[in-house]
Formats: sequence, structure tokens, C-alpha cells
Amino acid sequence: MARILTVWVLTRALLLLCVFHVLTAPGPDVTSDVSVIYQGWYEILRTGTFPLDDVTWQYPPAAALAVLSPALLPFLDYASAFFVLAFLADAAVGGMLLYAGRRPGTSYRGLWVWVVGVPLLGPTVYARYDVMVTAVAVAALLAGARHPRTLGVLAGFGALLKVWPVLLLAGVPRGRATRRSWAAAAGTAFGVTLAFLVAMPGALAFLTFQRERGTEVESLGALVFHVGRHLGWRGDVRLNYGSVEFLGPYVPLVSTAAQLLSAAALCWLLAWRLRARAWSASTLADTAFVAVLLFTATSRVISPQYMLWLVGAAAVCLAFRASPMELPARLVLAATFVTFLEFPVWFSHVVASDPLGVTLLLVRNGLLVAAALLACRALWRQTVAEREQQPAPGPAPVSPAPSGDTCASAP
Repeated sequence: MARILTVWVLTRALLLLCVFHVLTAPGPDVTSDVSVIYQGWYEILRTGTFPLDDVTWQYPPAAALAVLSPALLPFLDYASAFFVLAFLADAAVGGMLLYAGRRPGTSYRGLWVWVVGVPLLGPTVYARYDVMVTAVAVAALLAGARHPRTLGVLAGFGALLKVWPVLLLAGVPRGRATRRSWAAAAGTAFGVTLAFLVAMPGALAFLTFQRERGTEVESLGALVFHVGRHLGWRGDVRLNYGSVEFLGPYVPLVSTAAQLLSAAALCWLLAWRLRARAWSASTLADTAFVAVLLFTATSRVISPQYMLWLVGAAAVCLAFRASPMELPARLVLAATFVTFLEFPVWFSHVVASDPLGVTLLLVRNGLLVAAALLACRALWRQTVAEREQQPAPGPAPVSPAPSGDTCASAP
């Protein structure tokens, strides 16, 4: 435990020194999203309306709470307050995993994944509100095994922070637990959305702000255009809808292909739910990890902070001794570090599609695809294949009676 605490203190101190500009991380300043974009939204949201004229606002209504949260620390400037709150969310996740690791059938492996995985992403962790969303998701998964309604409430609220926590419900055991958790999630989402619709104009404006997005330069599909630029593809790379994207010929086609891959991932999850027969203590977290992996790998926008979702889900998986996700989790940790190298360290090489940038993306996205495939295989084997291979129970064998007029008595 002393080693975990030491690593946590040293790595978090380093992250705080970076976001407070005591130390300078290589590459572009990742904190500008907080000091410029988030703070600009804050000034609008505090007037009682959403940023209706800003197409970069692409988040569900409860995201406003994360953006407004620095008001809880009025003695600090906006950016400093945000960094402190992000740090506290990180610490909360660590505390939950520490508590969970003391239960029967659990271990501190999950805590180690979180302690080590977060700093691998660099200062981006504290410069995005995703760490707050991940804290809600981790709380939901840890509570879910015993309290389905709590899982549903937290997943529903998390989905209104950043959509992806709805995937946490994919692995709820069929029957009463599913009904309770899914009903709680739907009720929470409906109630919170209704409250925002009544209180603040433009709560659902985010739904129309992504229609003309391109393919983000860090996504799996973007590799087509990174290579294509060396083969004569004529398109643009520019800041569009808040991220650096490819725009030009065939981009809509590749974006559609990414959406079809996401649809295929959804179909696989549905097939798994229909076939799964054996649920262990870790299945809820394992399935959530698989679902987030699938939708991250197939997304047309794999922003660096997405890796934090995977680290959080992987940490909950490995908190359970029964989880078969150790290898996919290790691949996610490796992909997280490569993500730090491609953004912010060598992001200029990614934008330029030079050999270094393309290699980084090939490695990072290759690790994500490999982790997704291995995680799917492990989940299927543990919950479907092994169950199907078990022999069906039949009548007990009957020993033949010995010859003679009397039968031997049963032993």
C-alpha cells in the first residue's frame, strides 16, 4: 500500500505542476481548452442558457454542471478551480478502487491500473472534464453488482454528462436487475433532461452540432487519409467543430464506414446478451469495458481523453480477481502512453501525416483494435463458450444388477 500511495503522490504532483505551468509539457498547451473554451462556455451558461451559437458545444445538457463546477471554489480563478476539481475527481476514483480492493474476491490490481494509467495520458487528464465523468462511471460499476438501481441512476446521469456511460448497462444480468437498472437510468435521464429543458434554453442543441463533422485526424479511419496524402489525395486538414479533422473527397464515406462499424459493434453486444448464460462478479465491469472499447475503436473521433474512459473501466475490471481482462487492460495502458506521445508531444507530426505521426497512430489504434478483439474473445469465452461446453445434466448411471435371484443393494 505504501508503494501505491508513493506512486500516486509523485505522479499527481507532476500532473498538477504541468497544468499550473510550473513545468512545461512538450507540444501544444493542453490547458487552453479550460482557460479559453470552458471558461467561455462558463460565462454563457451562468446567464441561464446554453451556447446556442457555438457549434463546438457538442455535449449533453448535464455537461453544463461540469463546466460550471469551478464556481464551487470562488476563491480561485476559473482554470485553477477546474484543475483542483479534476484532481479531486481523480482522487475519488482512487479512493473507490482502494475501498473495493478490500472486499472478498477483489484485489488492488484495479487501483494500480488507475494509479499508473492516469499519468500515462499526461496533463490532458486534468484539462478535460472527462475525469469527472469517469468518476461517475467507476462509482456506477462498483455499486452495480449489489445495487442495480444505483447503477441505473449513475449511468443515466453519466450519459447526460457525456453519453458513453450508458454503455455501462450492457452487462447487467438479465431479469430483475436489468429492469431495475434500465428503468432507473431512463427515469434519471428523462428527469434531468426535463429539468434542463425547463430551466435553460437550448438543452438539446448539441444534437444538431455534429452533422457536418469530418473524420478526426487521430481516429482509425483517419489512417486512410494519412496514407492517402502521400498518394495524391487532395483534401484539407483543419480545425473543424472543435477538433483537427480531415475534410475533402471520400471523407463522408469513411465517416459512414466508421458509423457502420459502430453499428456492427452494437450488434455483437446484442448477440452476446442473447447468448450469455454465466455471470460472474466481474461480468458487469467486463462487459462495460468491452462496450467502451468497441465504440472507442470504431469512433470517427478518438480524442486523447477517450483513453481515460478505458483506463477507468479497465481498473474496475481488474479490481475483481475473476476478470479475464488483464491482457486487454495492459494493451490499453500501452495505448494510453502512445496517445500521450501523439498528443501533445508529437501532434505536429500527426497533423503533417509524416512517418513519425503515421507510425504513432498505427501503433495506438492497432493496440486499441487488438485490445477490443481480445476483450470480446475473453468475455465470450467466459460467459458463453464455457457454459455451452459443459455437458448437459443427465440421469445418474445405474450399475447393472448381478446375475442371480437377488439384487445387490445400492451403495
